[in-house]
Amino acid sequence: MATYKEIRGTQIEAVATDPSNPLQGQIWYNTTSQSLKGVGYATAAFASGGNTNLARHSMGGTATDNTNALIFAGRAEPPLPKTANTETYDGTTWTEVNNMGTARYGAGSAGSSNTAALGFGGYITGGGGNFPGTELWDGTNWTEVNDLTTSRRNLGGAGTQTSALAFMGYPNPGYVETWNGTNWTETTDLNTARGSGMGTGASNTAVLVFGGENPPGKSADTESWNGSTWTEVNNLNTARTKANTGGTFTDAVTFGGYATTESAATETWNGTNWTTSSATMSAGRSRMETGPMGTSTSAIAAGGTPINGTTATEEWTGAGTVTRTFDDS
Repeated sequence: MATYKEIRGTQIEAVATDPSNPLQGQIWYNTTSQSLKGVGYATAAFASGGNTNLARHSMGGTATDNTNALIFAGRAEPPLPKTANTETYDGTTWTEVNNMGTARYGAGSAGSSNTAALGFGGYITGGGGNFPGTELWDGTNWTEVNDLTTSRRNLGGAGTQTSALAFMGYPNPGYVETWNGTNWTETTDLNTARGSGMGTGASNTAVLVFGGENPPGKSADTESWNGSTWTEVNNLNTARTKANTGGTFTDAVTFGGYATTESAATETWNGTNWTTSSATMSAGRSRMETGPMGTSTSAIAAGGTPINGTTATEEWTGAGTVTRTFDDS
């Protein structure tokens, strides 16, 4: 039988700490943990996570990855036509924390973690209708800050709590606003006006927007934003609305949503094209969070429909290299 050195041309290296950028197929011995490790390839997959405390849909949300997430607001019916409830996720358990100042559903959201988020717009029942209110989450409390320039609901969001983009929504589905940490400012409209779409991006100058409702049907349109101009790029493979997202404007994922029915399908974006993944959610659902919920390789979906909202959570892990520890088993 050939040895590792004969196959790879080098012996297994002994190191005190794991390599910072190991290559696929690389193997090493960690003298600190006294373990043999290597880099292999993992296929894309969904795994069940901890259930939320409140079953709901049409929420706001943001996440760093599938172990660090925030959800807020939404509709839990019956008995709640709107809610201000907020929950954080640590990779295992959802924990109820302080509520938003104003209960709503269909809000937009942006942020980078479960301690730094922005929620804006939405719908408040009881005669209030579309709502412009914006609130900032600091990990403990929500604080009211300056309103959107236009009241609307079912809008998308991307970016961070100091550099965000709000887009789509009703009654102005082509309308776009930028947030600089203090104020909202109207900017260039989308090329194709549509509502209830999705988007992801790291700031208000680098966002990918896709899907949505373009009556009488669903949209597959995808547009890229550079801070001043919207550019039409390659469409989704399946037109859909109200799906979940993660990643950046050059490296993204979307899953679920509503196509001709509740969808479980996943698509990944490489900066040029959308590719349908073989990994699907355990069940089709839509009306999930309205902000990016992680990265293209580590994202999360919580709540949503069908029926009157669900407590189910699914954690997405994208295809790619992974470090493994070898043992006798």
